[in-house]
Amino acid sequence: MKSGLSFLGILFLAASTSYASDPAYTPEDLATAKQLREQALAGSPAWDIVESLTTEVGPRMAGTAGDAAAVVWAEAKLQELGFDKVWKEPVTFKSWSRGHERAEVVSPYPQPLAITALGLSVGTGGKPLEAEIVAFKSLEDLEAAPAGIARGKIVFISKRMTRHRDGAGYGPVVGARSKGAVEAARKGALGLLIRSVGTDSNRTPHTGMMRYEDGVKRIPAAALSNPDADLLENMLKRQKPVRVRMDLGGREEAEYTSYNVIGEITGAELPDEYVLIGGHLDSWDLGTGAIDDGAGIAITTAAAAMIGQLPERPKRSIRVVMFANEEQGLVGGKAYAEAHKDELDRMHTGAESDFGAGRIWKFSSRVREEALPLVSQMVEVLAPLGIRYGDNKAANGPDLIPVRKLGVSIFALHQDGTDYFDYHHTPNDTLDKIDPEDLNQNVAAYAVFAWLAAQAPIDFGQDLAQEQE
Repeated sequence: MKSGLSFLGILFLAASTSYASDPAYTPEDLATAKQLREQALAGSPAWDIVESLTTEVGPRMAGTAGDAAAVVWAEAKLQELGFDKVWKEPVTFKSWSRGHERAEVVSPYPQPLAITALGLSVGTGGKPLEAEIVAFKSLEDLEAAPAGIARGKIVFISKRMTRHRDGAGYGPVVGARSKGAVEAARKGALGLLIRSVGTDSNRTPHTGMMRYEDGVKRIPAAALSNPDADLLENMLKRQKPVRVRMDLGGREEAEYTSYNVIGEITGAELPDEYVLIGGHLDSWDLGTGAIDDGAGIAITTAAAAMIGQLPERPKRSIRVVMFANEEQGLVGGKAYAEAHKDELDRMHTGAESDFGAGRIWKFSSRVREEALPLVSQMVEVLAPLGIRYGDNKAANGPDLIPVRKLGVSIFALHQDGTDYFDYHHTPNDTLDKIDPEDLNQNVAAYAVFAWLAAQAPIDFGQDLAQEQE
């Protein structure tokens, strides 16, 4: 196709032109969207919000004192920023503590290893675990290996994550983190080590969620920093048995109740209908949770607060949800969907910011065909920010997966994640990784989206998940 237009692009343009007489935004609505865009670019509250969260609270792993402090901080911040309503909804789960974590090569070349326990991993039983390494290039290789191949050994999965703007390298490797311990145990292993799910070359291992299965022995699981995974591979190349000692203190703790913290800018005409934006309030414990997901909290909160400062209220309400415990299994997102499952027709649409603070470069929708002309107008207002249209199959936003599966329309504002997985789930997830200008560009995009979504003359559609999956 020599025109340079993609097939999806042609479909989008066709849909946009086919409904020339169909619903459209008023000139006033578009002018306000452009005003919000320029105002955010000139300076938004986002930097002060994320600086406050990372400085005054810092790490906020679900079920910890930091989690509780974050909930108090969130309520106070939303009230300070002038939201019309602020409340919280309970989210209950089993908590987990990391404890100590140490590892070393015992032979043939004794050296320390930089590791971190994977989230929800059991410990090593109060004493170090020492065993020979058996290596696999990927989770798939481990799954295909003969039964008993890892009996009495520690499995090492070495697959390396590749760098992509859209984070496409994450999916092919994250299975080793989430499922590796179960598969290793099935092959008789005593423990699991994986190469960190990350794109950096720093000696800072990446933590992250893993799962066990009923009926399968629970073995301790940890991630090696990328340089230490390289080191282990180099040792194994020498065709000598490599023995490793690992000592983990992770354990399940008592049941804990945290909260989804919610702030609302109440709509003037349809106050019971709302546009849902937000991010997750929790973080892992190693860094200060700046990019994951302090930035998302700051971006969406700042966008809604700026809309709340307009002389007129939006037609529909704009609701910011700071979700609890996303990191350990979308717990807050699932709780929100369950608590609000009887009001799906009131959820006009939604979008979540949870991919750092890189500049937004693409905008995708998930709406009924009749609403595509409105999406086209949104894209026109977003274009000066360097944002292009993607497609009508948006699926981003982990905490929105539960409501999306119930049929709620969503949008995705795709951030540049080229370096996101350098810092993701590591001690290096800190405030200095955020560029204030990039943060303001994000706020500008979310303010445009939230305002225009709230002003839409028609609904964006329900039951779309079943139609588009």
